[in-house]
Amino acid sequence: MRILVDADACPVKDEIYRVADRHAVPVSIVANSAFRVPVGPMVERVVVSDSFDAADDWIAERAGPATIVITADILLADRCLKAGATVIASTGKPFTTSSIGSAIATRAIMADLRAGGDVIGGPAPFGKTDRSRFLSALDTALVRLKRAG
Repeated sequence: MRILVDADACPVKDEIYRVADRHAVPVSIVANSAFRVPVGPMVERVVVSDSFDAADDWIAERAGPATIVITADILLADRCLKAGATVIASTGKPFTTSSIGSAIATRAIMADLRAGGDVIGGPAPFGKTDRSRFLSALDTALVRLKRAG
């Protein structure tokens, strides 16, 4: 069992470290630039090349039934779900095989609207409720995987 984190713009890295430590589950933090991680045997820093989607490719290649992937990237979530991984957004929202299709469609619609100048702004600010929901979702996913394993 392992947690794979798409580290770019991930606001819950500290929470991931705490929950993973409590469950004794290794974590791979993946990005295309150097960054700080806690020192210890359970946290691996993975720096990939700066080529397009290098971090996504690294994560998707290692995703499987015994992994939890943390990402806000809908297309990466889709790839990891197809590999059998559990996928959670940093807001705590799980990506599932039944919800990913509509998420991809919404992403495409929003991209078209932004390109046409019809949408200004971005997602709502990350808040305490998101952090709490994430902690609960990650803990629940780890417990479920441990029981299944």
